[in-house]
Amino acid sequence: MRVALPVTGTGHLDPRWGRAHLIAVATVAGGAVTDWHEHEVSWDHLHDEGGEGAHHARVARFLREQQVEAVVANHMGPGMTRMLTTMGLPTVLGAEGDARIALEAALAELGASA
Repeated sequence: MRVALPVTGTGHLDPRWGRAHLIAVATVAGGAVTDWHEHEVSWDHLHDEGGEGAHHARVARFLREQQVEAVVANHMGPGMTRMLTTMGLPTVLGAEGDARIALEAALAELGASA
């Protein structure tokens, strides 16, 4: 399973999904993180360019390109939540603290041992 989560440069979960600067994409297999890549998406700068639809399309494109299967975040707006639901991506909200620990905690909710 490939999981996306917003991160800071210091390894913590960024509370701003739609305005994150970095997104980590973790590969989980057998209940353990087997791969972790951080991508500079610059959504913090791009968020207000082109309106909500353009921003949501940008996020959707990134998630598809990275073959993301679930999202872990602290918070996101209702429009983004709807978009992820429409894409069929399970989303765990309320995560905080160290990003890798937050991911491990969310895996149980996602039912991810794959």
